[in-house]
Amino acid sequence: MTDSNASVRSGFAEFQLEPMLERGVAAMGFDDPRPIQTMTIPAALEGRDILGLAQTGTGKTAAFALPLLDRIVARKKRGPLALVLAPTRELATQIDREIRQLAKFTKVRTLTIYGGVPFNPQIRSLRRGPDILVACPGRLLDLHDKGFVDFSQIEALVLDEADHMFDMGFLPAIQKILDLIPEQRQNLLFSATMPKEIRGLANNILQNPHVVELSHSKPAETIDHALYPVKPDRKRDLLERLLKPKTVQSAIVFTRTKHRAKRLAEQLAKAGHRAIALQGNMTQNHRDRALRGFREGRYNVLVATDIVARGIDVTGVSCVINYDAPNTPEAYTHRIGRTGRSEKAGRACTLVSNEDHAWIGATEQYLGSPIDRRYEDGFDRVNIRATKDKAATPANGRNPKGGAPWGKRRHYGKRGGGRRTG
Repeated sequence: MTDSNASVRSGFAEFQLEPMLERGVAAMGFDDPRPIQTMTIPAALEGRDILGLAQTGTGKTAAFALPLLDRIVARKKRGPLALVLAPTRELATQIDREIRQLAKFTKVRTLTIYGGVPFNPQIRSLRRGPDILVACPGRLLDLHDKGFVDFSQIEALVLDEADHMFDMGFLPAIQKILDLIPEQRQNLLFSATMPKEIRGLANNILQNPHVVELSHSKPAETIDHALYPVKPDRKRDLLERLLKPKTVQSAIVFTRTKHRAKRLAEQLAKAGHRAIALQGNMTQNHRDRALRGFREGRYNVLVATDIVARGIDVTGVSCVINYDAPNTPEAYTHRIGRTGRSEKAGRACTLVSNEDHAWIGATEQYLGSPIDRRYEDGFDRVNIRATKDKAATPANGRNPKGGAPWGKRRHYGKRGGGRRTG
């Protein structure tokens, strides 16, 4: 074994992955596994159902992708064998990209399925027999109803960002998919938060799961985050101030509405910033072009809505600015989790005014600690009190606290138990 492989094997050798996957891990520059990977991959390789709770940017994709790939390489069986469900097109594309990178030295084939683009290219790709489907539920069901998707060989199901899928109204579609895929399968459910609705879904589909919970309610320690009280009519001025320092090499600015994202991006562009919007009214081609331009550095400010917040995976985002406060405390951790990823330092600024007092109270209660208030010179010191009574409850009414083996060198027996319902 060469020295170039030593660091990889020292961290990932414990998983006893197929050699071709170890080469993929090395090519991606991974040294030691992240905590969510260390705590879930061994159980997943043994065929256990997994419930993984961890904030964004902690390595969840590799945590489920490596076990899936390891088994598919060992099985030498055509599929699709694994189905990964994601809430947004951007997240599905991101997951697919990372799986492809890990599978670089294998013959495993993946396919993303999402709406907003023509059917025919996806149909042609389905006919070539992919091993892994990464899909948004709506388009997947459309293609199944047309007779182009075969679920009969599915042996593993992954629900990624399960809480967000519930927020976006995907639960009926997920329940229908659960009824269509084989009963004997492995289930891996990953989420940043676990509201009661997702807990109920998890209880219905997971059998004796291996549960890992990594302080999912708190932002990563690498993120310096604070509130910036400001009068509503000075928000634009404060945003310009926060974007000026040379340390802000790339920034994501979150707004509450699609119209606001489009208008703010146009205003920032006129002010000399290399800014672009990313919001749900854009066509898929325009969304892809915007995200690619931001990832490649042609734009250094991306103005986005929550609908695409979890599909944005760009290394080196130095700053996240919440131009509008999120709707829920959970959304706060997801938004600011776009920076400070992979143990790199990041900064998150949230612009707040008096109308946000209830959200501040709910979020600080959810995090278990107050959030720093900071003020910029030249802006009035707005005193905003956090409401910590019933009025501080998030808008969605949530309480914020709130198998048979399948793998290489393992027995491929069928699972027991009754039929799962979503």
